[in-house]
Amino acid sequence: MSDEAPLVVEAEGETVGEAKWVGLRELERRYPGLDRESVTFEVISAGERGLLGVGTSPARVLARFDPATAPPAPAAQPATPRPRMDESDRAALVREMLEEIARALGADCAIDVEEAGESIAATLDGPDVAVMIGKRGKTIDSIQYLIGAAMASAGGEAPGQVTVDAAGYRDRREARLSDLAARSAEQTLRTGRAISLEPMTSVERKIVHMHLKDAPGIETHSEGDEPNRYVVVSPAGTD
Repeated sequence: MSDEAPLVVEAEGETVGEAKWVGLRELERRYPGLDRESVTFEVISAGERGLLGVGTSPARVLARFDPATAPPAPAAQPATPRPRMDESDRAALVREMLEEIARALGADCAIDVEEAGESIAATLDGPDVAVMIGKRGKTIDSIQYLIGAAMASAGGEAPGQVTVDAAGYRDRREARLSDLAARSAEQTLRTGRAISLEPMTSVERKIVHMHLKDAPGIETHSEGDEPNRYVVVSPAGTD
């Protein structure tokens, strides 16, 4: 039986479920091969909900794991990268940059790079993926911007679009933002009053704008300065 002290980490997320997921991933990083069923959670805060259900403060949990109750942990295995035989120079550059960033952040991540015409989509996965996502996706957005800028400055042919995702985060976040946009538009039409959403990154604001660009009777624009710039949803014709 192990005499190691129990591992306890504090984690946060937009919801209690997301905070638990982050805490579990951190425990797995510290103790590879742990039995997930032996992890317990204590909810510190369920988070405060703001306008239309958007959180104004994160949910926080304590994730606890006792090595004394777990079977011996296997040695951690490094992430196995995808074979690179068919990668272009552009795709290889994206992979190399992501490997350097992950190494700098101390994140063990598998990196998959797909090419479709001029577009490149990179996906990260692994036990440390939450580190690459960052709070509210700010880290993954910054990584995507950095790689896109590097590709654009590399010269040569047009760089095309570069997207960087981690464990399906962008799909989940886009679904939440699309739902927020739809509910905001519905409330605006019902009340006739504009709604100011919470501060968002430029990537998130674009999702809201695009979702509502053809919505009848609705206009959107952004106000404020970074990093507190936000979207305003208003009835059409009320500048």
